[in-house]
Amino acid sequence: MSPLRLPGPPHRVKDPHQLIAESGADLEGHGLKRTMGLFQLVCFGVGAVVGTGIFVGLSDSVAEAGPAVVLSFVLAAVTCIFTAFSFAELGSAIPVSGSSYSFAYATLGERLAFLVGWCLLLEYGVSVSAVAVGWSQYVNELLNSLFGWQLPAALSAGPGDGGVINLPAVIVVMMAATLLVRGIRESAGATAAMAVLKITILILFCVIAFTAFEAGNLTPFVAHGPGGVTAGASLAFFSYIGFDAITTAGEEVKNPRRNIPIAIMICIGLVTLLYCAVALAAIGALGPDAVSDKPAALSLIVDQVTDSTVGGGIIAFGAVVAIASVVLAVMYGQTRILMSMSRDGLVPRVFERVSPRTATPVANTWIVAAVFAVPAAFSSLDVVVNLTTIGTLATMVAVNIAVIVLRRRNPEVKGSFRVPLYPLSPLLGVGFCVYLMYGTGWTTWVQFAVFLLAGAVVYACYGRSRSRLAAPAAG
Repeated sequence: MSPLRLPGPPHRVKDPHQLIAESGADLEGHGLKRTMGLFQLVCFGVGAVVGTGIFVGLSDSVAEAGPAVVLSFVLAAVTCIFTAFSFAELGSAIPVSGSSYSFAYATLGERLAFLVGWCLLLEYGVSVSAVAVGWSQYVNELLNSLFGWQLPAALSAGPGDGGVINLPAVIVVMMAATLLVRGIRESAGATAAMAVLKITILILFCVIAFTAFEAGNLTPFVAHGPGGVTAGASLAFFSYIGFDAITTAGEEVKNPRRNIPIAIMICIGLVTLLYCAVALAAIGALGPDAVSDKPAALSLIVDQVTDSTVGGGIIAFGAVVAIASVVLAVMYGQTRILMSMSRDGLVPRVFERVSPRTATPVANTWIVAAVFAVPAAFSSLDVVVNLTTIGTLATMVAVNIAVIVLRRRNPEVKGSFRVPLYPLSPLLGVGFCVYLMYGTGWTTWVQFAVFLLAGAVVYACYGRSRSRLAAPAAG
């Protein structure tokens, strides 16, 4: 009986060996410098993940799941863990800056790879805007704690939230861009410092909140039923978005084949423990009603537990730092995705240019900052969270499938990490992702379908004819 063979690729597929050669493998490549070690990479991952999702989005997840939001965080984490295995294997086998996009290009073909890159515009780009909106909320909380006044709503919220322009959100995006164009060493150092600080702040929150812990606040535990847990998990998943940004640093990490998978596993484990502890402490202290639908909920809880604004001010300061680091790390990931797509000819060449002085894609970074400062200034956080979540889950489905395809078509391409329980693990990753996608609601599915259709049109009108893989065929 002949072995199972996958059908031929539906469209142009980029040879994995070519991708590896272009990245420089463990050497320098494309003007980028390998300056990030394992500790910095882990901090970079934590910096990309821990931010608006837990400091702001926790209240929305609690509104859906009640005390069982802890289970929602676990369900979201399980989804991430299975997919993290696939990211770890692909990241160690093909250590390039393109992350999911490059993995799809090497396995699923150019059309699907472009749509994956299109979805990454949601994950890395639009989420920058959402995170910046959350940053603005905590800036006002910090100003209130320190000086007793806040920015007027006209300057700290978009039109959908009763304001005119969200000025702090624009400022944090531009601050991140300024740091990114200075160099990866400076950006990685700043991200590491901010990651350590925000972990410390969240641990401090848990210590304070657990002093007021009441077991009765956790009953009834599954207040809104299993459906509430699923809906909460779909929202809680936003809190994990960004761990895959670790793979976008594939060309700027020392020993990427070893450090990328280790950093992914450490990041997911650390973040999951932290989130569950924060959720349990928050609800146990004052009950789900005190957390549900409350902006800057963690600061409010500390204020009530300590009967002082000092503790809440410290939490607000931690949130301001934490969310700023997410903007920095996620913008980094977005620029590297666009740089990889530009190399392949699927987006304009300006995105691949690297400054010889700073070894960073300067024009790329400023374009990204300018484009995503607009929704940060005028949109609401709620508008983009579900759409960002479903787009990210779709890319994760592609990554889990890409592992299976790579092993079938290119078994010689191996890294230092192999997915355990293969092929069950990536298949479970697909199943959990689809399950959480279902929980985002039909309106989000409609929005996502329109978004994918727009991406298909852009590819057909621009990317397909300008692809560098098409050049040999054209000749």
